[in-house]
Amino acid sequence: MNRTKSREQAFILTFERSFSHDTIENIIDVSETSHSIRIEEFAEKLAQGVEDHEAELDEVISKYIRGWTMNRLSRVSLAILRLAIYEMKYEEDIPVSVSINEAVKLAKKYGGAEDAPFVNGVLGSAAKEAGNKNA
Repeated sequence: MNRTKSREQAFILTFERSFSHDTIENIIDVSETSHSIRIEEFAEKLAQGVEDHEAELDEVISKYIRGWTMNRLSRVSLAILRLAIYEMKYEEDIPVSVSINEAVKLAKKYGGAEDAPFVNGVLGSAAKEAGNKNA
């Protein structure tokens, strides 16, 4: 499985967590046992990273969602933003531009018409905070 598909799995895990508030570990256990789905190692790493740094990621998101509150964000957009910002801050081998591009693709696939431009705008602003990684 390639990183794009693994990232999609990580998004789904993160999105699921927004409903169940369960741990990523438990969500993966249920998925693998009851649905015979194999969660990729990279997907698990990303989803676990989002869970571990959720409060910090939400602070970054809230800084850049001008005119919005966290409660108004769709769960799709929130899960995508958390995942992409986690990658931008903690995954040194992934260029920021790749994280943004992959997030926009997920928003187009799973979100509404306004999700992709919104996600792109927030991540573009947040990219400046990502540090020394290649944009």
